[in-house]
Amino acid sequence: MQTLAEGLRLPTNGLDYAILAIYFVVVLGIGFMARASVKTSLDFFLSGRSLPAWVTGLAFVAANLGATEILGMAATGAQYGVAVVHWYWIGAIPAMVFLGLVMMPFYYRSKVRSVPEFLLQRFDKSAHLLSSVLFAFAAILIAGVNLYALSIVVEALLGWPQWVAIVVAGLFVLVYITIGGLSSAIYNEVLQFFVILAALIPLTVLGLKRVGGWDAMSDSLTKQHGGDFMTAWGGTGIGDANPLGANWLTIILGLGFVLSFGYWTTNFAEVQRALSAKNLSAAKRTPLIAAFPKIFIVFAVMIPGLVAAVIVPKIGTPDSDLTYNDAIPLLMQELLPNGVLGIAVTGLLAAFMAGMAANVSSFNTVFTTDIWQRYVVKDKPDTYYLRFGRLITAIGVLASIGTAFIAASFSNIMSYLQTLFSFFNVPMFVVFIIGMFWKRASMKSGVWGLVAGTAAAMINYFWIYKGGIIDIPSDQGANFVSAIVGFVAGAVVMVVVTLFTAPKPDAELAGLVYGTESPSPDEELEEADKTWYRKPALLGWGAIVLAAACYIPYSF
Repeated sequence: MQTLAEGLRLPTNGLDYAILAIYFVVVLGIGFMARASVKTSLDFFLSGRSLPAWVTGLAFVAANLGATEILGMAATGAQYGVAVVHWYWIGAIPAMVFLGLVMMPFYYRSKVRSVPEFLLQRFDKSAHLLSSVLFAFAAILIAGVNLYALSIVVEALLGWPQWVAIVVAGLFVLVYITIGGLSSAIYNEVLQFFVILAALIPLTVLGLKRVGGWDAMSDSLTKQHGGDFMTAWGGTGIGDANPLGANWLTIILGLGFVLSFGYWTTNFAEVQRALSAKNLSAAKRTPLIAAFPKIFIVFAVMIPGLVAAVIVPKIGTPDSDLTYNDAIPLLMQELLPNGVLGIAVTGLLAAFMAGMAANVSSFNTVFTTDIWQRYVVKDKPDTYYLRFGRLITAIGVLASIGTAFIAASFSNIMSYLQTLFSFFNVPMFVVFIIGMFWKRASMKSGVWGLVAGTAAAMINYFWIYKGGIIDIPSDQGANFVSAIVGFVAGAVVMVVVTLFTAPKPDAELAGLVYGTESPSPDEELEEADKTWYRKPALLGWGAIVLAAACYIPYSF
């Protein structure tokens, strides 16, 4: 099992543990308070579609800001330099804006409770069942990644055995989601968002101070790794060699389009937060509000990785005991005093729990509403599915503990996550995008597009890349290629199948395909939502322009 360096044990004291204990008490308190609002299965799975946009927006970004993101992106910064910004400014913001402005109206107006349920309305039961099973399986795998990452960090930093860390964190997530449902998860994610920032900001500021500021750090890393290390696009010409193992074309198509849009627009762990919003305007604004903190969070994870590369020049090499994943724990040990150290440890645990809770809460919704209620036990009273939702939550947490050991076989957890996204999210995205914009796409094309896209991505990764048929410099580069291959294969198969099978009747496509009229009347905007700064188009294009402007200082 992959572990962090043994020398990273933190000098924690009673104050640090007191801060940690207070956090856990607050988390459980939020769960118990949310319980009062859970009367129906819709309350449990989608918060009764009653939450304001600022709450769902912060929960949206916190659900993605798991500890795998924090540790993994800091590690990516230490290994690849400023290129880590691609995962945010081109690998997140455009897709988040597209979700808010284009796809949320389809999701929200159709009254679906999950992303797979939309495929049932647009295609047929076979596409719905396959997408439900694939998503439920992926959600448990990703939740396991968060648990595994938590266990290795807590063992290294605090000395807790890995199994203790897994069980304790898993039980806390289980209790507050089982009690309060999605509302508990979302309100805890809002809390976790601020706790995570309280951990990362001091680490970033003190880290820069330790290495003499940005200019001194940049000079040092340029001498060590060359000029391209501190630029976003340096060395990415086609045919050029760079540590990332990707050129500008695979970055834009593989990461910026296929992987990014596949994740942000179809991953129910994210979309579920928007579906819980109180109206369509709030649902559209959820990912758009989240886009603004997402633009700047990259600095709080990238800079610690760069600082670690200066402090330990040989980090991640065979000559060092420290791996790239040690960047954040190293700075915590080196820079933070007691008290602040407790906040930082709490922030990491909050990040693990946010990432796990997002996937467990989306898993219980899909398994209960899309699999169990639809195909196994039908037409039961609503109270039955509410009880079953709580039961499957417990089963999901236990399964996540098991899948944590699958993640242990991968040396880089961020590469593992990107591999999962290329297998599961990309094929679903191609089916969604063609189904939404091509009215002729037939009912059977959905399921065959999913099968072809998933199979092609897996074949490319395990046989062509791992088998050495094609030389790709890194796992991340291979993931970008797998995503492109999966997208193209799924799209081609959907077109071919559509030519030989019957389309869905036009009357059944209303509100599901671009250009058709929704059968649901448009909601009357609340007076507060008519203010200029709440207009989704302004928020969306503002985020795009700001992200593009952020590239300028790092492109030359």
